[in-house]
Amino acid sequence: MRQQVEAIYENGLLRPLQPLELKESDRVYLTVSPNAADDMVDHTLLAYAKARVAALDYIPTHEEVRENLSKIKESMSELIISERGAY
Repeated sequence: MRQQVEAIYENGLLRPLQPLELKESDRVYLTVSPNAADDMVDHTLLAYAKARVAALDYIPTHEEVRENLSKIKESMSELIISERGAY
């Protein structure tokens, strides 16, 4: 079973910040990535999105977005898949 957990390095040991589903003496393989949350960010996409938002004349409020989304009767997943077309 694969688990992704955050840990702290202290006194030469990695200490998980949440319980692990392991039995005593289980052997595991680790991939260590400092600040893993930053590794998960697509910086190119983020810069593109920020530029697009900065170019907008009007940015709707959260309430306006929620109101408009509530008007959509179809399943959002099915709607997105149908708009993508076949890949």
